[in-house]
Amino acid sequence: MTTLRTPGPTIGVVGGGQLGRMLAEAAAPLGVEVVVLDPTPDCPAALVARDQIVAEFDDEAGIRELAERADVLTFEIELADQDVMARISEETGTPVHPEPSTLETIHDKLVQKRELEDAGVPVPPFRAVSDADDVRAAIDDYGAPVMLKARTGGYDGRGNVPVESKADAEAALESVAGPAMVESFVDFEREVSVIAVKGDDEIETFPIGENVHEEEILRETIVPARSSEALTERAHAVARDVLDVMEGRGVYGIELFETREALRASDDSSGDQPREGEILLNEIAPRPHNSGHWTIEGAQSSQFEQHARAVLGWPLGSTELRSPTVSKNLLADVETDQPAQLGDIDEILETPGAHLHWYGKRQARPLRKMGHVTLSGGDADAAVDELLERARELEAAVTFRS
Repeated sequence: MTTLRTPGPTIGVVGGGQLGRMLAEAAAPLGVEVVVLDPTPDCPAALVARDQIVAEFDDEAGIRELAERADVLTFEIELADQDVMARISEETGTPVHPEPSTLETIHDKLVQKRELEDAGVPVPPFRAVSDADDVRAAIDDYGAPVMLKARTGGYDGRGNVPVESKADAEAALESVAGPAMVESFVDFEREVSVIAVKGDDEIETFPIGENVHEEEILRETIVPARSSEALTERAHAVARDVLDVMEGRGVYGIELFETREALRASDDSSGDQPREGEILLNEIAPRPHNSGHWTIEGAQSSQFEQHARAVLGWPLGSTELRSPTVSKNLLADVETDQPAQLGDIDEILETPGAHLHWYGKRQARPLRKMGHVTLSGGDADAAVDELLERARELEAAVTFRS
């Protein structure tokens, strides 16, 4: 039986960005306190968390202090150092969820893809590359364009470079600046994601979301995704297969492609070729995910509440959809860095079903995620296309320009 006292349990979070902020917001009603570690003083999470430790994500002394003040450690950014966290967890007895071994797998995208493919999870054709000749050979085999990805250090679209032709191979590798891999470019019908939760002997998945990216940046998520029932079921099945590979409790953002046609098998692969209309794994984030922000208003419990419950070993909440919901990121429409401000927000505030989320970042930079707006339908039959059109109007009405 779960018992709650005051003060309640404390979650130590490596990272204090907007994800840490929303985690602290969701934990507070449960009586759970959050302490974050982040190198930026007065980071976005600092205003709502119990406290902030100012230290780098791999600072051993800082993470040790965090562990000593927490009942469980987690992270909201992949830059957390899994070796330091594993060592400190063993020495202090403070568990880490998801486990550092999962973070180690996620850190190297090539390792991630190989382990998941070995487990039977469908992935696009891929291979390691070490020089421009390798990239050109991949173009010969897969056709142009291909997607060049930094094996380490990239997240939220960073470190992903489309290579349109063989002539672009050297420049693309220089921009990645480190170990890289290549994936066949997927001719997808849509990009979708499943926010999945691994609890203590239980797994829950939220309804799948349809994601729209531009310039490798997530712009909007539409729930439910405009996919067939069969592909929706397949996406949930793939997500559960992914969680079988991951170690430790918590929320996982699982990005997927819904393909238009069959793809050739990978050089690293000997499994069956994906069928037309298949679901293919793109990437995994072992934490709450941008494409799950809609859950705050659109689901019975948010991904952030679920993450708090899961890492503490508490029973999970309901992931049922309240009503169709669209989430629209608010990206800074500025040309140079400037103090953060968001003007003309009245229309969002006056629109029924619209909810504004401001992340508290001090500086607006070009295309930086500064917040998001969600728009939920009034009932279960609300048309997502109409919600999407209205959400776009709301986003277009605001500006970060001074």
